[in-house]
Amino acid sequence: MTAPEAAATTTGPPPPRSRTVFAAAHVVADPHADTTPEGPAALDWDATLAFRRHLWAHGLGVAEAMDTAQRGMGLDWGGAAELIRRSAAEARAAGGRIACGTGTDQLPPHGATLADVRAAYEEQLTLAEDAGAQPVLMASRQLAALADGPDTYRDLYGHLLRQTARPVILHWLGPMFDPALTGYWGSPDLDAATETLLHLVTDHPAKVDGVKVSLLDAPREVALRRRLPKGVRCYTGDDFHYPELIAGDAHGFSDALLGVFDPLAPLAARAVCLLDTGDTAGFRATLDPTVTLARHLFRAPTRYYKTGVVLLAWLAGHQSHFTMVGGLQSARSLPHLRRAYELAGGLGLFPDPERAAARMRTLLAVYGAAEPQQPVATARHGRRARRTERGT
Repeated sequence: MTAPEAAATTTGPPPPRSRTVFAAAHVVADPHADTTPEGPAALDWDATLAFRRHLWAHGLGVAEAMDTAQRGMGLDWGGAAELIRRSAAEARAAGGRIACGTGTDQLPPHGATLADVRAAYEEQLTLAEDAGAQPVLMASRQLAALADGPDTYRDLYGHLLRQTARPVILHWLGPMFDPALTGYWGSPDLDAATETLLHLVTDHPAKVDGVKVSLLDAPREVALRRRLPKGVRCYTGDDFHYPELIAGDAHGFSDALLGVFDPLAPLAARAVCLLDTGDTAGFRATLDPTVTLARHLFRAPTRYYKTGVVLLAWLAGHQSHFTMVGGLQSARSLPHLRRAYELAGGLGLFPDPERAAARMRTLLAVYGAAEPQQPVATARHGRRARRTERGT
């Protein structure tokens, strides 16, 4: 296994009090494993778990074994199950918060029945709960293929919620992240789908901690969160509009469960803690400049955002290579990766800018591309990065 290098700071602020914040974490592939894109996935456990400790040290919760971890895009159920067990144990040791994705991906893509889907969910829920993690009920490709309308979702999810040991997070992952989930909650009409989800939550409010919304549609998320029962959180999964959604308005705010907080962890933690003091302007001033990078990483086809996330982890020194499970390091073009490097460098996200530049030059040289432009840090983030490098 390849140990993570000395990279980003591992000390940071305490967990924020005014918002509940999870960073959906990526996994680090084992670059020495003799595998194929079809799997099974081989992980570098040392580097994978070290990155989770990095997130906890910044006061963020970890959302484990979810889309950012390449669930269903390279990470198979066997690997996800082991990841949940290991990460939950690390969370107990570190005193960190963890929520783990539970779904139905142990089933074959086709040929399952609704009884199979229910049993698969139950198996994964049991594993997460036995590990001591908060479950996230992820959207199921198999359920989307089998459901014949809203009642299928209400019946199956209702059965699961009645037997959960602790409140869960319901996850609505839009088709831009996974085309197989088109029409989830029983209708391609998002208004109708929203009504089904709200009915489900209203039927089981004590069993739902929150709803994680990943539709990249800020007005729809705001409308949904205003209708949630009291005490049920809305976790934004909107990697385009997160500053305004987390900041909120006179009627409320969104908590966060975001893949983009994987590379943005130091800035995200600092920004959200400003809300504890009521400094909304400072929060926006810290996070608003990151949206350009986020929109670049998550541009269509959005499901390939993981490639940019892992690139930035490599450039920041959290891992020693740019290899991904399933060979997904090839899912974005070199111009896309070059621009991600430039934008991240401008935000001061690289603890060692010279190392990041050297690694980017090496990557581009291997593929015969030109050298990247040297990032120009913004005034705010550039000064902070220089202070961090000097140890002040």
